[in-house]
Amino acid sequence: MRKAPLAAIAVSVFALGIAAGSAAADVLFLSTQLRPIEDAQKVREVLLKGGPKTTFVTEEPAQLSIRLKAELDAGKHTLGLIGAVHGELQPLVPMGVLDAVDDVVPKVASRGVPAGLFELGKLGTGKQVYIPWMQATYVLAVNKQALPYLPQGADINALTFEQLTQWGKAITEKTGQRRLGFPAGPKGLFFRFLQGNLYPSYTGSMVSEFRSPEAEKMWTDFKALWAYVNPNSTNYDFMQEPLMAGEVWIAWEHVSRVKDALQAAPADYQAVPPPAGPKGRSYMSVIVGLAIAKDAPDRAGAVALIEHLLKPEIQLATAAEVGFFPVVDAQLPPSLPAGTKLLAAGVAKTQTSKEHLPARGAARRAGARHARRPSRRAARHLDQHGGTLLGPGQAEPRGLPGEVGVAMRRIATPLPIPPPQGARELDGSHSCPRPPCLGRVREGVRRTPSQSPPPGGLGWGVPSSEGGIRR
Repeated sequence: MRKAPLAAIAVSVFALGIAAGSAAADVLFLSTQLRPIEDAQKVREVLLKGGPKTTFVTEEPAQLSIRLKAELDAGKHTLGLIGAVHGELQPLVPMGVLDAVDDVVPKVASRGVPAGLFELGKLGTGKQVYIPWMQATYVLAVNKQALPYLPQGADINALTFEQLTQWGKAITEKTGQRRLGFPAGPKGLFFRFLQGNLYPSYTGSMVSEFRSPEAEKMWTDFKALWAYVNPNSTNYDFMQEPLMAGEVWIAWEHVSRVKDALQAAPADYQAVPPPAGPKGRSYMSVIVGLAIAKDAPDRAGAVALIEHLLKPEIQLATAAEVGFFPVVDAQLPPSLPAGTKLLAAGVAKTQTSKEHLPARGAARRAGARHARRPSRRAARHLDQHGGTLLGPGQAEPRGLPGEVGVAMRRIATPLPIPPPQGARELDGSHSCPRPPCLGRVREGVRRTPSQSPPPGGLGWGVPSSEGGIRR
């Protein structure tokens, strides 16, 4: 089982060595974000233009810590700047592979980065570990062909899960097609929907209420909704493709993963807030940061690159080109592409919704081996006082300065999935904190024993690291 990953690491390290050797004078910028070929090309051709000479390479999140540890152990340092979400950077702190960037803060502080984001960039330490780079969230992308079937009296900008189910049912009954869609494919972000939208909207929690009457009602309601979800959803990684193909009319997705559809035909779409549950309209914010590798060969160049990427014009270009929004004080101009404007409007509606409920709680990063129950005190505190959600399901807890590091390393948010056939439903018995109910979690890939789908059509298929859907 370990041979394939090790081979992949060897090839990746070899490729990075070539990149470093071919551009010895460049700042080597390694990012876990903007990995698709089109996005990476826009980084190189647009976002890095006018900055220090840079070689931009991408890496899967699972390999980030391995890469840095390998360089540290070898005593050969090639990386300069690292771009990753908050939850991917946090585990690097105890490894000692990142350099403090307190000296960079004064260089960019005047650009209007919120003080709260700088505080999050300390990762519970007394030093600045990363500089905020860009941010994003999740929305419903709606093809206007779906609007005639909207339930009577429903506000598209204030939908509930019940209304979304009614909407999907009406579309299915009138067209014969299931037009709702979720990114539940091998590399999709469906688990973010569970963590940041579904569970908190029903239970008010991301940590301690997996076994509760509210969670039971949630699964019952979602089972009814799933009856109107396109069955190909278990193959969808990015929802922009099925939207553009007309397979799906209503899709929950990360803003950057529907951008192309909205850019291609902005007059055909709306971007609206995700649905609300009994506890409110929960949404997940994603914070991406820039960190400098310890003993970077050109630290000054890495600092200059951070300053470049946080220029207001580059932040606006980032929104226009790749769909991640500014962390600096930069007003979106009228010339912004129409699709990006739609997404910005959807995000604004989500954040200003009267039922809005920023997702709270904490999770160990997606590389956790097994889900663990947090202590009652830590779980309750994180539920009640949590913080802005960051990266892969993580939140920096406020008010527990002495426990931040410990809590963030030990608490894992289980990625709940429907019970297997034969499990007792609606009595909480399927909400176990250990495999096989939860399987193994590694970078968002859930592995479970072979199971049959439960009755009612709500699939048990889960993404597999080998590709495809395991049943």
